[in-house]
Amino acid sequence: MPQKFNDLSWKPNGVPVSRRFDDPYYSLDNGLDETTHVFLTGNGLPERFYDGFSIGELGFGTGLNFLATLKLWQDSGQKGCLEYISFEAFPLEKNELLRAHAAFPVLVSVSELLVGSWDALKQSGVVQIENIRLTLVRGDARKTLPQWQGLCDCWYLDGFSPAKNPELWEPELMKSVAEKSKQGGTLATYSAASFVRQNLADAGFSVSRVKGFGRKKHMTTAVMDRHNAG
Repeated sequence: MPQKFNDLSWKPNGVPVSRRFDDPYYSLDNGLDETTHVFLTGNGLPERFYDGFSIGELGFGTGLNFLATLKLWQDSGQKGCLEYISFEAFPLEKNELLRAHAAFPVLVSVSELLVGSWDALKQSGVVQIENIRLTLVRGDARKTLPQWQGLCDCWYLDGFSPAKNPELWEPELMKSVAEKSKQGGTLATYSAASFVRQNLADAGFSVSRVKGFGRKKHMTTAVMDRHNAG
């Protein structure tokens, strides 16, 4: 009997698509290159890494951003620990992660680490993977993020398209991201939607529209400036 993958359809090239939001989990062209351009380079990584560096993420999805971050941390020879906190309403199943990760052979070693810890992560919410402490906060980020106690050095805003998943881009949630950001903290997102940039600016970020990945002309980066916060 064919294995069922909950709430997903799959493109011929192996890209998972959410039926709930009718949107792919990552670029149809090259998801890893997109992650590198948007979230890693967009937040000035690995140059900003230090012992205790903290990354917040809206939308864990397939874990591709985490895998790319873990590999970058390893390859850049970092010492100490990194904190990675991801807010996700609809965590995937282990078999779905495996199928999604199969498109990225370069990540096989870090994929094995994540998939091997997935059951424990979903059960307890926190696991240690090498020298990265991964926290998965399940539920609606509009409710869970304001309750979370912590501050991040940078954010990956990786929800589905604002046109299809507007709840993850609304003003109050962007204010929560700002409140949970360190002074000088950064964020990056593939979205360059004007209302997203405006919501970030209203929350106190200094916002820039920069070159996007692939067929997307633009994306957004921002820096937290408490002096601009209302």
